[in-house]
Amino acid sequence: MHLLTADQIESFTRFMQNHDTFLIAGHKEPDGDCVSCCISMSKIAAYYKKAAVLLNAGPFKRTEISAYAPLFRNSVPFMSQPERDVCGLIIVDCSELSRLGEIDGDLAGLDTFIVDHHRTAQVSGTGTIIDATAPAAACIVQQLYEATIGSPSAEDAHTLFFGLGTDTGFFRFLQQDSAEAFKAAARLVEAGANPREIYNEITAGKTWNTRKLLALMLTRAERHCSGKLVVTWETIEDTRTYGQNGRDSDALYSALLATSGVEAVLFLRQETEHNCTAGFRSRDKCDVSAIAAKFGGGGHKNASGASIEGRIETLLPAIIKEFAKVL
Repeated sequence: MHLLTADQIESFTRFMQNHDTFLIAGHKEPDGDCVSCCISMSKIAAYYKKAAVLLNAGPFKRTEISAYAPLFRNSVPFMSQPERDVCGLIIVDCSELSRLGEIDGDLAGLDTFIVDHHRTAQVSGTGTIIDATAPAAACIVQQLYEATIGSPSAEDAHTLFFGLGTDTGFFRFLQQDSAEAFKAAARLVEAGANPREIYNEITAGKTWNTRKLLALMLTRAERHCSGKLVVTWETIEDTRTYGQNGRDSDALYSALLATSGVEAVLFLRQETEHNCTAGFRSRDKCDVSAIAAKFGGGGHKNASGASIEGRIETLLPAIIKEFAKVL
């Protein structure tokens, strides 16, 4: 990952100094990285002695982040025009207002600073830090925190390590170019973060229903593209039976990608009668972010997602066709 330049840090510092209050928002259906970045940004605002409100449309489905849900609200507090003029919007772990989801209130027109690490981000400018080489947005926020405040408290180190651990699959996804990420992790451990405790926080506490749903997804899985692609799906009836909270998609992807000959995994969930969410994962060379982008989504080379209008039975053949072009 790239280290922040002096100009990027100065740009962020100037943004923090030029506003009296802040709204800090992350993408809908947040994960640990998103939550970690939002909370850590609020600590930076507190260092400047400026009020901040955490926004997220939710839902907080993941077991490991459910305890953080009360820190966030899904509506913009009322502000007069003079108050809006001095309020800054900080968007983390995504780069488009549309990715924030259904937040009640008007965010358009607010002076905005974006911190993101997704390959498909399309924005740039002095109010933007996007580094697709960073394995987690928390890596970027950590640099801003350290440049602003210094070494984090044990509590803040825990929060930042939680974000880093989430998006790196607890370092399983890192490669030979990841020395800076490991150095960042080491600084957090020195500051008081407990890797074993955080690993248990991320991975433990799954409900029995999630184990049963995982078994169903594995049983339903099919192989395509000469066995290189594995596809599985979840119906609306499955969701009614097993619930929405505490999903363990990481275990599903890990199990399928560990299969000999498999290079990519596609998971489709029928959210409503007319809309699906898709998860794309790959082992190495297959760039699933490019495939996700064809369906209005995006993300990382080896981990991406999309929300797509349609039904499983019609979307599966279309997405498999795109995978066939590269596999």
